[in-house]
Amino acid sequence: MGKFYTSSRRLIKTVKNFYEAEFYTAFKNITSDDIFLGWGRKKSGCKAVELAKKHGAKFLLLEDGLLRSLNLGFESLETFSIVSDDIGIYYDSTKASKLEHILNTYEFDENILKRARQAIKLIKTYKISKYNNNKKVPKNLFKDDEKRVLIITQANNDYSLKYGQALQFNTLDMIQKAKEENNAKVYVKIHPDVLSGKKELDFDIKKLPSDVGILSENFNPIELLKYFHKVYTKTSTMGFEALIMGVDCVCYGMPFYAGWGLTTDMLKCDRRVKKRSVEELFAAFYLLYASYYNPYVDKKSDIFDTIKTLHKYKNIENFNSNTLFFVNFTLWKRSFVRDFFKAKSNKIVFVSKVEDLKKFKIDKNDKILVWGALIKDEEIKKYLDKDVKIHRVEDGFVRSVFLGSDLTRAYSLVVDSKGLYMDSTRPSDLEDILQKHEFSKELLQRAKEARKNVVEHKFSKYNEAKHYEFSKDKTKGKKVILVPAQVEDDASVLLSSCEIKYLELIKILREKEPNAYILYKIHPDVLSGNRKGLKDEKLILNYCDEIIKEASIHSCLELASEVHTISSTVGFEALLREKKVFAYGMPFYAGWGLTTDMLKCARRTRKLSLDELVAGVLLIYPRYINAKTKHLCEFESAFSSMLELRDRYLNDKCFAYANTLRNFALRKARRGYEKLAKSGLWN
Repeated sequence: MGKFYTSSRRLIKTVKNFYEAEFYTAFKNITSDDIFLGWGRKKSGCKAVELAKKHGAKFLLLEDGLLRSLNLGFESLETFSIVSDDIGIYYDSTKASKLEHILNTYEFDENILKRARQAIKLIKTYKISKYNNNKKVPKNLFKDDEKRVLIITQANNDYSLKYGQALQFNTLDMIQKAKEENNAKVYVKIHPDVLSGKKELDFDIKKLPSDVGILSENFNPIELLKYFHKVYTKTSTMGFEALIMGVDCVCYGMPFYAGWGLTTDMLKCDRRVKKRSVEELFAAFYLLYASYYNPYVDKKSDIFDTIKTLHKYKNIENFNSNTLFFVNFTLWKRSFVRDFFKAKSNKIVFVSKVEDLKKFKIDKNDKILVWGALIKDEEIKKYLDKDVKIHRVEDGFVRSVFLGSDLTRAYSLVVDSKGLYMDSTRPSDLEDILQKHEFSKELLQRAKEARKNVVEHKFSKYNEAKHYEFSKDKTKGKKVILVPAQVEDDASVLLSSCEIKYLELIKILREKEPNAYILYKIHPDVLSGNRKGLKDEKLILNYCDEIIKEASIHSCLELASEVHTISSTVGFEALLREKKVFAYGMPFYAGWGLTTDMLKCARRTRKLSLDELVAGVLLIYPRYINAKTKHLCEFESAFSSMLELRDRYLNDKCFAYANTLRNFALRKARRGYEKLAKSGLWN
């Protein structure tokens, strides 16, 4: 493939992730292998065709695919799919296109048709469309005994109307014809770009007959089509979605799906000579014509990953909508938590005390989000209506580049509707995932790669400590055991179902392993003075051989062959490195057949592979934020951005020094606040 040339820098930003090529806006040294890029029949597309002819090069016309994004095109730069055409473009019926060529010549075998049927099933199940920030159809929107037909209107001056030869038809005439042809109630659906105010309608709504219903909400197209037996449109892509849903479609124009024997057409296209099934038409466009990219993972994708990713983030968007009440969030957490809960329409309210909830009128569609697991449900529910859901929020497992207690922002959080991962006394969403989820091959491959990346890049939860090469002379011939200590009053300890503390643990361990070399790693929050925990060195050295303060978890795990812990996430990090783990409490990674457990959890009956555990813990359960863009993303994108931030901290002395000063100042401020709080002078 040659070089790509375009006159549009914005186009490069949109499509560069789909192509492994160099992009240029200055037209120099052009060869016959080079390609001019343009957007459809817009100015850049016409320019691309013109320049290709002038320089004896090629052209490629691009457009959004039919599974584009979560939000409307003008609201979202995150493009999941594009189509590329070196003949024409799919919506231009006045000329041939690559899609048209595929449909006229391609021999569809059972393998591709099977994939098409699977994708159609997923689209129907998850109700995925071109844009996916749409509303559910209310149950009482239509009368039960009513027959209905739908008129799908479009935005005025849309390119698909001009090049679909539909400008000769009047929308009001189309509506009248639908009334005459059907003994049914006629409804008109307004285009989402019109509803958003971005574009104008293609007819005068004031002239609409009074007996015609107007759907002026941006309802989910796939869900809406279930209520109709027939649709009328000029060239809307929703007409093809109607075919997917088994709904009859009448076309007043020549869209890409007309002329193949599936629609009732007002026009004819002599170039379209084949009769095609819905599955063949779908396979041609969605599988052969379109390309996919996952902006949340930052890599090329396919239709199945695209559908599932859009479904996931559509659910997050729905969850984030309405009013969210955040309880027990400190001031510094409030500064970054909003990024995890963005929605097109929502309101975020921070509540300092649980009892302050009574000041608000809380609707059943609103949500209560409580930081941590220590405030009991009963304390919260007495201020709420019984239908309001309580969710718990906590840090994720690959959190940040510095300590949370140093007030550094988190790049991963978990949101749990049942409990929290560290609370073994009751179920949690993570426990449900690990107990019930069917892990696909693709997900397990991602988990394997995630585990490999974490280990290779020496990553941990906080990543503030430096890596060391320990001398192995003093441990030669001995079993090396790591005891990663925890914060005494941390919820993961208090709710781990363990009745012993770390002093007792190291006593028991020394009795059990008299010849082992035991490393005791003081928790970084305890070491920094931010939190309480066992750090009496004389006492610790009665039972342990060495105390680790500054070295990273990765360095410790490189030396150790076993980890003994109550419930530290270091146990999970040890499993990532395939070390033996002994759990004295019931942390989230215990009870699945991967650890030696001192306790049992009757709810955990499944035996997991390590990659299944990693998939549930790192890929499914948390939400992630890209450290650079501050947008929601998947693990891979968040990890890459945190790695870049950590490398900057390690290699940029000015940046590292500024961060050290920041941490020092914040720790001093924290101590001052704690003293004032204890003295009662701070209210």
